[in-house]
Amino acid sequence: MTPDPSTTGARTDGPPPLRVLVVDDEPLVRQGLRLILDAEEDIDVVGEAADGAEVPALVRSLRPDLVCMDVRMPGIDGIRATELVLREPDPPTVLVVTTFAHDDHVADALLAGASGFLLKRATAEEMVQAVRTVGRGTSLLFPGTVRDLLRPRARGARREGPALTPREQEVLELLALGMSNPEIAGHLVLGLETVRTHVAAVLAKLGARDRTQAVVTAYRSGLVDPGPG
Repeated sequence: MTPDPSTTGARTDGPPPLRVLVVDDEPLVRQGLRLILDAEEDIDVVGEAADGAEVPALVRSLRPDLVCMDVRMPGIDGIRATELVLREPDPPTVLVVTTFAHDDHVADALLAGASGFLLKRATAEEMVQAVRTVGRGTSLLFPGTVRDLLRPRARGARREGPALTPREQEVLELLALGMSNPEIAGHLVLGLETVRTHVAAVLAKLGARDRTQAVVTAYRSGLVDPGPG
């Protein structure tokens, strides 16, 4: 669905609507997500797919900002589809959709490059908020669950990551707690622009495209300790 210029033209006070591609092998799930997301003024569902094999071509033709990707599908599942999508030039972010939060498939999807996950039993409000959070890259979704999922794959005390300044290390640890830039600024008593600069530096040093992937890298490299299991 293409945004209606008669309505979107009036939106000069904010970013353009998020373009979302919904991928799930269950038609009712796709329909439900479309109805929920399309009801929001700042979200447009631009297409649907029933199999991961369809996704790369749709990403190239529709240019979504975000893909809501079912993690378990016959044929090409959400993990492999995430890997394929992220190989595309200027790829969208991926929000995997799952039945269970503590699922190795979710951990594998995060390690494959997904930027967050959403439970199928979530409320409509939670679904919309998850799409906005991941699509806009404002914070880490479900930081505690991400930590639990990645703890078995963490390096522990063995640090293998790039050298960060003490301030960048503090910022990274707060990112792992799920803090937004304003929350980090308040916690460290820093200006918002200074925090944005530190976040950008952390992402660049870790080679991460977003906050979630920075935290994934931090746990895997031992830059942040996920704590005891």
